[in-house]
Amino acid sequence: MKVKVDQDLCVGCGLCINTCADIFEMKDDKAVVKAKAVPPASEDCVKQAKDECPVEAIIIE
Repeated sequence: MKVKVDQDLCVGCGLCINTCADIFEMKDDKAVVKAKAVPPASEDCVKQAKDECPVEAIIIE
């Protein structure tokens, strides 16, 4: 699984970092992905972060 954050949509609320800190981090007031590929152990929290993102900025590939 790969994941990315649409920087044009992200509002920097930080919900994804709270949900899945192993994968997301804040950079310049926006969320970014810090892992190229999501390890299987983190797939559930990435899906949860995508579902909870208020602006639907998280894209799972």
